[in-house]
Amino acid sequence: MSESKIKVLIAKPGLDGHDRGAKIIARGLRDAGFEVVYTGLHQTPEEIVATAIQEDVNVIGISSLAGAHMYLFPRIIELLTEKGAEDIPVFGGGIIPEDDIPVLKKAGIKAIFTPGSPVVETVDWIRNNVN
Repeated sequence: MSESKIKVLIAKPGLDGHDRGAKIIARGLRDAGFEVVYTGLHQTPEEIVATAIQEDVNVIGISSLAGAHMYLFPRIIELLTEKGAEDIPVFGGGIIPEDDIPVLKKAGIKAIFTPGSPVVETVDWIRNNVN
């Protein structure tokens, strides 16, 4: 799939009001040639999944800095499965403790990018993991 055909949803679930990192990732992905849909702040998992399906995205990126990632990230995976959209890979980013990363991956999150990860790592991951 060419990069111009890859559509990425960047979402900010929950009460987290800090979106600088998500906007940086969204801009970096756009600059790398991907089509990017940004949901804005305070999205519910249900809204994120509905938007992903409606927009026919190829991958979802979710960002959390507020500590609710252990509920919100797996909930998005559950909802994707319920809606028959489990083929949409999900990656996460934000303030994610190292001990939580294996648990999130076991729940279905394909990759986690922590603060300081270069945008190119996310770009490369998408290029290598989205068909």
